[in-house]
Amino acid sequence: MRRSASLLQVLLVFTTMVKTQWSTVSGIYCKEMSPNVYRPHSVTITEFGAIGDGVTLNTKAFQNAIFYLNSFADKGGAQLFVPAGKWLTGSFGLISHLTLSLDKDAVIIGSPDSSDWPVVDPLPSYGRGRELPGKRHQSLIFGSYLTDVIITGANGTIDGQGAIWWGWFHNHTLNYTRPHLVELMYSTNVVISNLTFKNSPFWNIHPVYCSQVLVQHVTILAPLNSPNTDGIDPDSSTNVCINHCYVRNGDDVIVIKSGWDEYGISFAHPSSNISISNITGETRGGAGIAFGSEMSGGISEVRAEGLHVVNSLQGIRIKTAPGRGGYVKNVYIADVSMDNVSIAIRISGNFGEHPDDKYDRNALPMISNITIKDVVGINVGVAGILEGIHGDNFSNICLSNVSLSVQSAHPWNCSLIEGYSNSVIPESCEQLRSNCRQTSDCYDGSSSSAIHGQEPRDTLSTSWLLNPLMKFALF
Repeated sequence: MRRSASLLQVLLVFTTMVKTQWSTVSGIYCKEMSPNVYRPHSVTITEFGAIGDGVTLNTKAFQNAIFYLNSFADKGGAQLFVPAGKWLTGSFGLISHLTLSLDKDAVIIGSPDSSDWPVVDPLPSYGRGRELPGKRHQSLIFGSYLTDVIITGANGTIDGQGAIWWGWFHNHTLNYTRPHLVELMYSTNVVISNLTFKNSPFWNIHPVYCSQVLVQHVTILAPLNSPNTDGIDPDSSTNVCINHCYVRNGDDVIVIKSGWDEYGISFAHPSSNISISNITGETRGGAGIAFGSEMSGGISEVRAEGLHVVNSLQGIRIKTAPGRGGYVKNVYIADVSMDNVSIAIRISGNFGEHPDDKYDRNALPMISNITIKDVVGINVGVAGILEGIHGDNFSNICLSNVSLSVQSAHPWNCSLIEGYSNSVIPESCEQLRSNCRQTSDCYDGSSSSAIHGQEPRDTLSTSWLLNPLMKFALF
């Protein structure tokens, strides 16, 4: 009895140490970030002549309000409040030490006139617009070299009216790459929370070259057939936390990027220290969580847990190609539920186009130390398609405790990969049949434990699929 009590004490002490260490390191950034920062100065957009009738163009009102609030940046910062109404606007920029706050019945609406979205230079890590050579349209809400920026509300809405842009895309009448809804560049201490983003012309939330970014409690909506309406795209960014979000869109729910071919290699800004938790997503054109295909600056130290993917093309996806260079490594994905997903896990070594013909065909990506565990799926088409590159096998791909109800008679298709597996149903492909319990090569996520999100991850097991009502409890 004494021995049992002693063992229990040891376990309790160990658990306390782990929790304390986890809490301490996570407090370095995301834990200290909040949308509820007091701003001593506040104005309402109507004070600058804005009219919320959904017809009047309010770009000047937003620009003038923010210009005025800039005088308070060194006096504790300021808040711009958007009350109930439909506020039509073109692109406008933010400033440091600012909170943009929306009433629950406020809708910021993007102008349907492309001239209200200025044309700007391409990102240096891409070398050109993502869709077309040359420049690109500026996002609806943008900022560069900022610190302490909050975009929040009582679940107010930002609507990009993307249908007109999707039509131009399908008709091949675009002159420049489509704009995002929100893009912040070279910025730190960014919080985006408690909002609904709808109908983005292109990607929804795009922090690029940023650090200390928290995205939480957001809903992202777009038609399932809308082109390239990615949800949240951390790009060449570090110390990023994404949690408690619902995304239903036409492309990847969450996708991590870091530049495109020779431009991304040269710019050399990796994405790292990224925590993702408690995400529910539905997409017919992408994956619940994806990496790349623009990953030339490198992606590492990613921890994703509590992912629920339904009615989607893919569950987990890594995309790359010869010429990308860079790496995707030290990725830990756990506690994943899937229902009605065509391909549960897909790794593609020959995906996507190139920005131009100047890329180095010998720049091969390194894909290594990818751990996927505690996954359950029902109504899954194919368990996995895992394809490396000739002369560049993808290594240390580790699957553990994966149980998939698969419709295909050939559940796995693997080539040019190496790794391990344990407790995988249906049995994994031959290349992964060494037992991961008997090797130390599998990445356990420990080096990314410092990047856990602001809130503790809900204790959700893969039994979530057995009780569909549980997913609604998240929101």
